[in-house]
Amino acid sequence: MVRDLSKRFASAGVVAFERLNFEVAEHEVLCILGPSGCGKTTLLRTIDGLITPDSGEVLIGDRKVNGPSRDVAMVFQQFGLFPWKRLDQNIAYGLKLRGKSNAEVNAVVDHYVRLVGLAGFAHCYPFQLSGGMQQRAGLARALAVNPSILLMDEPFGSLDAQTRETLQEELLAILAREPKTLLFVTHSVDEAILLGDRILVMTHRPGRVREILPVEIPRPRDIGQVRADHRAIKLRAHIWEELRRDAEQRAEETP
Repeated sequence: MVRDLSKRFASAGVVAFERLNFEVAEHEVLCILGPSGCGKTTLLRTIDGLITPDSGEVLIGDRKVNGPSRDVAMVFQQFGLFPWKRLDQNIAYGLKLRGKSNAEVNAVVDHYVRLVGLAGFAHCYPFQLSGGMQQRAGLARALAVNPSILLMDEPFGSLDAQTRETLQEELLAILAREPKTLLFVTHSVDEAILLGDRILVMTHRPGRVREILPVEIPRPRDIGQVRADHRAIKLRAHIWEELRRDAEQRAEETP
């Protein structure tokens, strides 16, 4: 639960977001959309306990977030792999920090290497992998520590269109096998509709909750089915209209 959450960067004179209120159900996928600079990344980092809010609170169950938690893992846009470690060593990193035995680490790493489609590449270094493969590795590293909440900050934003769609469908398949509570930041309306159970639309900075919309398309989903679904077409048009109005309002308010 996010309750009355606000964050200001005083040194820059910037209010990232203010008075945010929303809840996320267990195993729900909440996609977060909004214009650049509205505080989406800052929001995820606050939920992860990496940034302290100025007011309000984040609750996981009944526990207030005051710092990083073992229940939460984050996948960043820029992969975040250690270049000097092999793929399997990158995935094992969080498990090693938690003191898992070598046998347990090896079993978990092997499972997630296969789950994300990287079998045969476990001993490769990041520079030997494509961008899509590196992002798969980042996802595997996050999943390996078995978080109850997964945070993803535009994880496919820097990938080419074909790789992006492939990873979208793979993420859908992974969540079907191993459900997680997922908060997924994206600039893509189509991606939000494909992945989300609900979509939180934020205003321009300071970010506020404009609306939260249900995605009433049954699972399992695939890209072709969702694109052709009349509910997706209607929802896409509505979201784009809201984003356009927000951009026009911002332009009018800017000297």
